[in-house]
Parts: sequence; structure tokens; C-alpha cells
Amino acid sequence: MATPPTVLVARLADGSFTVKVRGPRYETSHVVTIPHELVEAVGAGDVPPEELVRASFVFLLDREPASSILPKFSLDVISRYFPEYPAELSKYLGS
Repeated sequence: MATPPTVLVARLADGSFTVKVRGPRYETSHVVTIPHELVEAVGAGDVPPEELVRASFVFLLDREPASSILPKFSLDVISRYFPEYPAELSKYLGS
């Protein structure tokens, strides 16, 4: 079984987040934003934003390689590609 990639999240000064996904032979970088509406829609008001971003990336990595994840996006676009995202996210929070 392959080692899961490492997901590192850091908040930027403008309120967005930089995400590095590191695997055995690759590293990708991403910049994401969290719309306030999304936090309410997924019931994540008590979740630290960095954890919401990390969980969202683990969700994505379960469905596609890191190289397929957009380099810059808002978390609300995930549900355009994966409609199950809002309902499934709670499974990834705190994991």
C-alpha cells in the first residue's frame, strides 16, 4: 500500500491559504480561499480554517492525483467537480 501524501497548509497574510502536497516523488503547490458561505453550508463553523482546507485536500486526493488539482481555486468549486463534497466532508474532518 502506498504512503499517503503529506498535506501542509499555511495561512497567507491576505486570508487565503497555501497548500503543499508532498508525495514520494512529487510536490505540488496550491493557493485556496474559503468562502464564508461554504463554511456554513458544510456545517464547519467550529472547524479551524486550516483543518477545513486540509480535509478538503484529502477528499480531493482520494479522487484524483495531486497534479490534477487546480493550482489556485476557491473551495466552493470542488462541488462542481465532485457533487458529494459537502456531504462527504464531515468524514474527512478530524481524520
